[in-house]
Amino acid sequence: MATFALTPTEAAELRARHAGVLDRPLAARLLAPLVVVLTGAYLVFCFFFFNVPAIFASAQWERAGTYIADWYSWEATPRFRFKDGGIALEWTRSLLGDNPDPDWIEKTGPHNFAVSFGDPGNHVEISPSNVIAVVGGQRYRIPISEAGAALPENPPANMSLKAGRVTIDYGFVGLAEIRNTQVYVRHRYLGWPNFFFDTSSPFFDKDPGELWALATSPERIEARMPNWQLILVEFLYNSEWQHLDVFNKLLQTIVMAFVGTLFAATLAFPLSFIAARNITPNPVGNWLMKRAFDLLRSVDMLIWALFFVRGFGPGPIPGIAAIFFTDTGTLGKTNTEALENIDDRQREGVRSVGASPANVQRYGVVPQVLPVFISQALYFWESNTRSATIIGAVGAGGIGLKLIEAMRTNQDWENVAYMVILILVVVFIFDNLSNALRSRLIGTASR
Repeated sequence: MATFALTPTEAAELRARHAGVLDRPLAARLLAPLVVVLTGAYLVFCFFFFNVPAIFASAQWERAGTYIADWYSWEATPRFRFKDGGIALEWTRSLLGDNPDPDWIEKTGPHNFAVSFGDPGNHVEISPSNVIAVVGGQRYRIPISEAGAALPENPPANMSLKAGRVTIDYGFVGLAEIRNTQVYVRHRYLGWPNFFFDTSSPFFDKDPGELWALATSPERIEARMPNWQLILVEFLYNSEWQHLDVFNKLLQTIVMAFVGTLFAATLAFPLSFIAARNITPNPVGNWLMKRAFDLLRSVDMLIWALFFVRGFGPGPIPGIAAIFFTDTGTLGKTNTEALENIDDRQREGVRSVGASPANVQRYGVVPQVLPVFISQALYFWESNTRSATIIGAVGAGGIGLKLIEAMRTNQDWENVAYMVILILVVVFIFDNLSNALRSRLIGTASR
């Protein structure tokens, strides 16, 4: 391979021509490393300032695992209470019907029960005077006194004691918590067993073939309506999942986003012409309108929602008003910037043929900025579909309010998962729809 060497004269000429690259000042050469060092130092400072190590150390990670498992599974929670020398079986919350009799609970005597956790070698034997936990085929007697339960000798790794309660964790399948007054069992299963019909429905626990046979049968379960209609009613009015209410709240969220964005885009359009310096040559009017846009958009949408909830009460109206106020300010600013960057030659061309001031704006300005205006409005419409969920959580209606209600119970995490999935589907649809419309307007392929 041939090599080329520069003569001293050529090297001096090259250095002189590109002095800004070859002879950079020391400050310029150190700027990038200095930014990296300062950024790292700032992150380290934040790490200790916010006491991140202590937060991670005290975090209850096991709860996170339980909550996640509740999204895609469900629990049966019977309680075996010690009462009057016997045991009373109670169901805290049953998804197995009015008289649950699962095969994993066996009555071994008048007051004796055995609760199985999947593997035959993992179960709990319960009697009024004795509780035995079987782990991997090994039997452990749990001492119980008035002070509470206690650990046996040489307990296994999945057995723990806290505040007088012995917990035997059998993994995903569930656990048993032994107290001095009761044995509390949590038995977990995959899926949502009553998603379509609740336990009081005549269609509960029916497979698709049985449902089809009932739907097409001329013999009516209820005389007032055919069976197929009754199936739809039972699904929509499911007392556990409340499908109809969830769909109504989701529709409220979509309407909130659409109406709020539509009103904001409609108002921001004329106001941006007042704010643009090259359209309205009035410094006072320009300044006042831009400051009005700043005021509207500087207050977060969530704050506007809280303000309007106090004024109008819970419901979709505060949500629409919050989106309207915030987006009027933001769209007004973006529209103004688009107007101030137009090509003045088109406007001058329309003016040169004697057009009126209104026609100058109509034919010389609007065709240039209208695709940008509509594209921005479509983007905010898609974005507000997500934002409407958040502001709904503070009382502005929609599915956000339903979502926060389910989270507050600390039990209905499967309902939370259901609503999150619906929100994701809606956001996905509106995102693609918005991208498709924008690509047709601005003439580029959607990404």
